[in-house]
Amino acid sequence: MNAVGHHSGTSTVSRRAIIPLLRRLRSAEGTANPRPVWAALHELGDIVPAPWGGYFVVGFDACDEVLRGRKWQSTDFAWQQRQGNPERWSDLATREMTRTLPRLNAPAHTCQRRAVGTPFDRASLEALRPMIAALVSSLLDALEAEIKAEGHADFMRIVGEQLPALSVGEWIGIDRADHAHLLDFTHRQVYAQELLPTRSQLAISEQATLEMREFFTTLIRERRARPGDDALTRWIAHFDALCEDRATADRTLYDLTMFVTIASLETSAVLLGNTVHLATSDPARAAWLAAHPEHIASTVEETLRWDAPISINSRVASEDLVLAGVPIPRDTTVHVMYGAAAHDPRRNPEPDTFDPLRRGGHLAFGGGLHYCLGAGLARLEAQELLGQVLKRFPTLRAVTPPVFDDTRLVFRRLVSLDVQI
Repeated sequence: MNAVGHHSGTSTVSRRAIIPLLRRLRSAEGTANPRPVWAALHELGDIVPAPWGGYFVVGFDACDEVLRGRKWQSTDFAWQQRQGNPERWSDLATREMTRTLPRLNAPAHTCQRRAVGTPFDRASLEALRPMIAALVSSLLDALEAEIKAEGHADFMRIVGEQLPALSVGEWIGIDRADHAHLLDFTHRQVYAQELLPTRSQLAISEQATLEMREFFTTLIRERRARPGDDALTRWIAHFDALCEDRATADRTLYDLTMFVTIASLETSAVLLGNTVHLATSDPARAAWLAAHPEHIASTVEETLRWDAPISINSRVASEDLVLAGVPIPRDTTVHVMYGAAAHDPRRNPEPDTFDPLRRGGHLAFGGGLHYCLGAGLARLEAQELLGQVLKRFPTLRAVTPPVFDDTRLVFRRLVSLDVQI
């Protein structure tokens, strides 16, 4: 089970060696541009010991092996119960997210994933395309109106955050009047998914979790009373037939609906903002893409490689394993670093060059059993948005550098992107 590469991981690096690099990643400078930190991590090897135990995985092939391997599992309840610090996993927000798809292992994961099926296969995406195109056009109308009135506008507030909410809202069946609240508690709940959340972050996340629970519980109850032509109605029918009692069905429906909805918001918003910014920051690149729209899809893929919306994901060795030459004992946690993997020069030569024609590799949507089920929708949104932006606003440019949330390490958030046309 050794990852391929010209240098193996090492267990001789001090566990304290990575602390300054983690601090840099959490700084405003490191959040805005994490690439120098990723380069420094690669100098330490494919596998870097974490200060608190376990390892960070930074080599592309090693990360890919962990994400796809059946012997690497999620940090589910069973694993948490075997740890020596149960208080670390006892807060409400953490336990809430541990029941969702990314934290589940078979057979629970299999059950929920089968219920969702393949919601965004090619035929489904083609059926959604007119709706996505109409949403993009409407949001760009609003962006243009504010720019004409103010001289500039925040792309993320008007377009980047709204398009994923509108898309998943139409699919699940969520009233547009609820989108602002949905986005608000999503931004706050995500702190529980940090590697080492602070007490204050967990308190913020707990309050958001209570609001989230009330929102989706009410949504499911109302949809059961008034079925519609949407994904949630279909899931209700599926789990009502599958589960022996209504309480079990409601719990599963809540976990699934909550996760699928909030998971699509921030991650897609980061992709949308980054795609538009990177494509238009160089006037020559923007003009070339406008003249060659057949390369819009590869530009989106290069954006995902350049700056993955999720920076870190954790897995656990289900047995004693060897990864990139390093023995990994059973129950050891490894933290897969998506950004570092995508900037591995062995997989993507000259990784710090943004190249829409690269056709390189990235792991932004994960891999294996936990591959992102919304990947197709996110790609469709980004491709449609960039295509319309290039046609309507050939001179669109950022007024100031994009602003990222520097209080996080796991989930990237592009807070604002001020643009003009």
